[in-house]
Amino acid sequence: MTREDLKETLEYVSGYSLYAYEDEVRQGFLSVQGGHRVGVTGKVILDGNQIRGMKYISCINVRLAHQILGCADIVMPYIQKEDWVAHTLIVSPPRCGKTTLLRDIIRQLSNGREKIPGLTVGVVDERSELAGCYQGVPQNDLGMRTDILDGCPKAEGMQMLIRSMSPAVVAVDELGKEEDFKAVESVIHCGCKLIATAHGNSLEDVLNQPFFYKLVQERVFERYILLGKSDRAGIVQGIFDGNGNLC
Repeated sequence: MTREDLKETLEYVSGYSLYAYEDEVRQGFLSVQGGHRVGVTGKVILDGNQIRGMKYISCINVRLAHQILGCADIVMPYIQKEDWVAHTLIVSPPRCGKTTLLRDIIRQLSNGREKIPGLTVGVVDERSELAGCYQGVPQNDLGMRTDILDGCPKAEGMQMLIRSMSPAVVAVDELGKEEDFKAVESVIHCGCKLIATAHGNSLEDVLNQPFFYKLVQERVFERYILLGKSDRAGIVQGIFDGNGNLC
């Protein structure tokens, strides 16, 4: 692999408009059509303590997104009844299927299943991974009643959906920033249900973090879904109630 190979690959995946991805490159990745993510490393350009950009890119990691329709079948009875949806947090190490699981949960909540009617779902797709929108058109199936804010920061997006779209459920991938948790409080207080994911090797890893700890103490989440490492992604190790007991 030569530097020219890397340059050509980056130009190709960015549609020969790498400058249009400057904001994402600052975060170390590009999200491309179909919801695929291309991670990059190289020389970081700093402006004080802020990352301004990246140059001399030396490594590329391509993560291919794909949807698996029906992969949430095993968890849906635990998070949705006829007239009830649980505030749910999906906890998983990297590359264990949490985004794929969240994607199918959104689809099933939106479309409805069996005798359970569909709900309006608002999705903040900050990294364009859930819907994989291309020019505003979702490349993945998130359901017929789903409204998507593509490329929007989670905190601002949750507020925007609440104000303008009246969702019954708000879904976001990878909670982590302080401002995300302030927006979560707004979602809860407005009567919307929240479906979210977080990185962690165990429930303790996540729930002992300061911002999550507050939500745990207030018993915000009614279901925790733990995915684990195995010979394949998507293995559900446990489904827990708000008190941390196995369901």
